[in-house]
Amino acid sequence: MITRESQRLRSVTIMILMVILVWSVTLQTCIARKGRHWRHHHSSSSSSSTLSDSLSSKKPKSHHNSHSHKSKPQLKTPPPKSGSPVLPQPPQVQPPPSPQVQPPPPAPLPLQPLEGSQEFNVLDFGAKGDGMSDDTEAFEAAWASACKVEASTMVIPPDYIFLVGPISFSGPYCQANIVFQLDGMIVAPTDSESWGRGLLWWIEFTKLKGITIQGNGVIDGRGTGWWQQDNPFDYPIDDDFKLIVSLNNTVQERPPMPIRSELNGMPSIKPTALRFYGSIDVTVTGITIQNSPQCHLKFDNCVQVLVHDVTVSSPGDSPNTDGIHLQNTRDVMIHTSTLACGDDCISIQTGCSNVYVHNVNCGPGHGISIGSLGKDSTKACVSNITVRDVVMHNTMTGVRIKTWQGGVGSVKGVLFSNIQLTEVQLPIVIDQFYCDHSKCRNQTSAVAVEGVTYEKIRGTYTVKPVHFACSDSFPCVDVQLSGIELKPVQLQYHMYDPFCWKAFGLLNSPTVPPIDCLQIGKPARNGVHTDHDICV
Repeated sequence: MITRESQRLRSVTIMILMVILVWSVTLQTCIARKGRHWRHHHSSSSSSSTLSDSLSSKKPKSHHNSHSHKSKPQLKTPPPKSGSPVLPQPPQVQPPPSPQVQPPPPAPLPLQPLEGSQEFNVLDFGAKGDGMSDDTEAFEAAWASACKVEASTMVIPPDYIFLVGPISFSGPYCQANIVFQLDGMIVAPTDSESWGRGLLWWIEFTKLKGITIQGNGVIDGRGTGWWQQDNPFDYPIDDDFKLIVSLNNTVQERPPMPIRSELNGMPSIKPTALRFYGSIDVTVTGITIQNSPQCHLKFDNCVQVLVHDVTVSSPGDSPNTDGIHLQNTRDVMIHTSTLACGDDCISIQTGCSNVYVHNVNCGPGHGISIGSLGKDSTKACVSNITVRDVVMHNTMTGVRIKTWQGGVGSVKGVLFSNIQLTEVQLPIVIDQFYCDHSKCRNQTSAVAVEGVTYEKIRGTYTVKPVHFACSDSFPCVDVQLSGIELKPVQLQYHMYDPFCWKAFGLLNSPTVPPIDCLQIGKPARNGVHTDHDICV
């Protein structure tokens, strides 16, 4: 029994040992596998954490990061913001940048100006400035850009000669206060093709507010070709030449008509060099305008005009080349300028009021004139005109008012003061029988002339000191003279005493020579205009 019990115990013990052995081996295997899995998992987690930390230090967090991390093993560092410094990158292989839409390159400054840019140089728009290439399109393009910017400046630089054809710098949609800075030279074309059948202007500024032309530059109309073919039947000359008779008893006549074969083919219509139309607050200063085919500087339907330190230059025998021409324009000041031309230094036409001219040098030319007015029985209204502190030399007339028979309206409120004259043919003129045709029929109606004052008119004359030829129906009234001292200088002309016809007024002081022909007081009868014909 003991033996059998002992054997059974031994068997149980062996089984227990075998079970323990199997369990031990299994446990070691599990532990070993678990250790290997932990080491692998720990290494992967550390690597992923290190990469994530590295990327997070290069790229700011955003709501796209999680999606980018899932879809791409590596993230691209975004480009630096505009204006930020670019930091050097460590040497490494960068992933290729993803395709991006690049903004278009910036256009040249004059065409697409930076914000705040205000200067537009014609050279930047393709102008050559060599005096031979046509720069008209470049000027048009520069103006188109300047027009869009308030208080901009269109620059015509010095030391260049720009050939520019007929051109209009137009509003009314341009911004205000544009400056046309003229320091170079602009010349007109001399070929007939550039002018077509003829134009009334060469350079024109229209419907602008606050436009200034300034600088030391030159506008040259190169009008010689036009003057040489002047046809007196197309362009009449000044009618007051009839008052001037040379010592050989011949009246100064119109120039002979040129032979057609000698003409250079230019149109019969002559352009004005520089014209302003329908504009407000206009300034012209510093520039020179020379050799215009016709008038040099014209203002039509403008308000608030300032002209100063301007030079006009063309020969004394250049036909119809007025210096400054005003028409339907009010609130004008012209001063400190030198005007030499072949017609009126300043011509003041219908529709002008509040005009003040002072410190002007005039000559050669035809003096400073109001008119001619009332042509073709039209209505003319001129008022409140002051011309003072003017020097005139070698001019045909000095200060003059000229009207046509048959017109209506009035000239009133005129002052001519402190006018210094040197060898002027006809210093003081009122002519209500003006006629630039060979013959004009007599008519009853006339533009009335009243309230004209002459004071301190001094100097020398070569034909006649005073010529007052007033209408029978509408005599000149309230003509006042004081401080008149005019002495004769014998040249090649017959000389005459003062002449007056139907002129009424007052001599406020003795005159030299005596102007006894002026009738003191008012006329017994005077014509009466209808309400429609009266200027208001």
